[in-house]
Amino acid sequence: MPDWSSNAEILKDSTVFIKLQHSLLGIYAWEWFISLDFDWQVLSGQKRFRWPLIFYFANRYLLLGALIGIAIGFDTFTEVQCSSLFTFNQFAGDAALGLASINLSLRTIAIWSQNKYIIGLLVIIILGHWSLILQGVLLKAVWSDELESCVILSTNTTILAATFTYSMGFDLIVFCLNAYKLVISRRRGKSRLTKLIFKDGLVFFFIAFLANLIATIFMFLNLNSIMSVVFNVPAAIATTIVATRAVRRLTNFTTKGPEMYQPSGTTSGAVSGGRSHGITPTSRGGYQGTAQPGVHVQMETFVRAEDEQGSVDYDPEAKTANAF
Repeated sequence: MPDWSSNAEILKDSTVFIKLQHSLLGIYAWEWFISLDFDWQVLSGQKRFRWPLIFYFANRYLLLGALIGIAIGFDTFTEVQCSSLFTFNQFAGDAALGLASINLSLRTIAIWSQNKYIIGLLVIIILGHWSLILQGVLLKAVWSDELESCVILSTNTTILAATFTYSMGFDLIVFCLNAYKLVISRRRGKSRLTKLIFKDGLVFFFIAFLANLIATIFMFLNLNSIMSVVFNVPAAIATTIVATRAVRRLTNFTTKGPEMYQPSGTTSGAVSGGRSHGITPTSRGGYQGTAQPGVHVQMETFVRAEDEQGSVDYDPEAKTANAF
């Protein structure tokens, strides 16, 4: 076993840490570049801008700014204010982690049809998460003439560990809420939204949980100032990538193809088994509601063209997703 607290080991770990940050910057830059068309479509008005996308853009670009700031701190050959630079990097990185959890929470709210109890629970958890994120400066960095770069001297592992443990628990709660709701949805019938989220959604939540778990383990081990934070940036990048991909896929789902939305307050009939219930054709090609005794239920429907063959899919859950 190496002596993790020795200067030689810390110097070696610092070298590995710097190389790792450059690799992570390249990975995230590639992810940002291949998804830049979505950002442009929203900013240019080709896609409708909805308020949850504020968290999406803040998540993407705060993390990009943090990674660029880390690269500046390690690559510059002239002395810089390492303390101020790494304070920004720490805040931007932690904020990206919190925003990623918010983006995953919004997807959960969509799955639960904006249930007020689920919204209240997630809002309370989010507020607790940000109370930890905004704790202040959690690491100390200084300029090293020997390495000609910024060097992390110490980290507040207590708050960092609490923040990542909270993030891990948050992601686990969100994962369980999604898994429970989607299992129920599959029993009742598979909508296109359910299939979409089963295909990639649960995988995204699990990746976010696993990334935060690894970072938390190394912070609790507290081997040295470098090893305590070595997996923080990978965790933030992994969580941000899966959260922003989840937002893009859900947004593209609600904007793909022609849509016909019938607002609540009008009577609609659901087509099932080739027969229509509660509607009859009129002589002019329209439809007229038939009077039925008992309780009449008004509902919102969302109909979209499934493919070029003209097949139509009725999706009762898509009305909620359309808010995102």
